[in-house]
Amino acid sequence: MFAVLDTNVLISGLRSSTGASHAVLNAVRSGQIKISLSVSLAIEYEDVALRPGMVPGLTPTQIGVVIDVLCALAHHQKVFFMWRPHLPDPGDDMVLELALAAGSPYIITNNIKDFADCETLGIQAIKPAEALNLIKP
Repeated sequence: MFAVLDTNVLISGLRSSTGASHAVLNAVRSGQIKISLSVSLAIEYEDVALRPGMVPGLTPTQIGVVIDVLCALAHHQKVFFMWRPHLPDPGDDMVLELALAAGSPYIITNNIKDFADCETLGIQAIKPAEALNLIKP
């Protein structure tokens, strides 16, 4: 599976080791899910994760290591075009543009409604649990 991870999946996966978002992060680490990442999305990951109280139990150094690992595992994609505004939130447009540029058929997100118009562009927004079902052998 090839996908783009919305920031809320990263944060959710770091906050709890028992949910589907955490399992998605493990699937990325094991290579079952390949992700695409742009510089702007990596910066957003870091910005959100380092907000005070956002990821209790992890130090800024540990959060940095997680993001570095994601960067090392990801397909690095430059985005040379913008489809804005396509979605209500400009931050979501950034995720959509990355998926389009990378040719990713999926955006893994906990906020499906925020990506309602993605299917018109050939991209499906799916929840972490659905992503895990798609990679089951």
